[in-house]
Amino acid sequence: MTNKSYICYLWSMVAVHKITEDFYDDSFILIAIHSSLPDYALVYNLNSSLKAKFKRSKKDLDVSNIVSFPFFEWDDEIKDRYWTLIANFSSKKENLVTSDLFKDEVTFTKHYLVTEHKEIDYFLKIEEEDAHMIVDIIKALKNIPKIITAYIIDAEKLKSKNNLIF
Repeated sequence: MTNKSYICYLWSMVAVHKITEDFYDDSFILIAIHSSLPDYALVYNLNSSLKAKFKRSKKDLDVSNIVSFPFFEWDDEIKDRYWTLIANFSSKKENLVTSDLFKDEVTFTKHYLVTEHKEIDYFLKIEEEDAHMIVDIIKALKNIPKIITAYIIDAEKLKSKNNLIF
């Protein structure tokens, strides 16, 4: 057998495996947060009250060519949990090009990560199988000044659930 035919024989033995969407199981708990705090102030308060170590991700979540969402993450290696905080909205600055009274006026267009819940300001996503600690986390969140409320969202019922897989 020549070298070339031996390589072709080995190549024919290689199997290609694909993971389908049905096989993909990303179990996570999703908490909605209503707050007027800017993201950096909310992260500071989360780090203080939850003894967390959230940091801004180096890459933003790009939903489309024009919309991206900055997010904060924390890999809790002690409790084997991965936490993500992301705003539900992103504002994009645009210049109006008109020849009337509002010539060269700057406008802001708001885009939502989860469009069916525009009233929610932030999502706290915790990749965790065990949900027993969620009650304590929600209590801690509600005790943070300027957090109006926090509650669990059923991610399975969201139409835009795929926006939360990152």
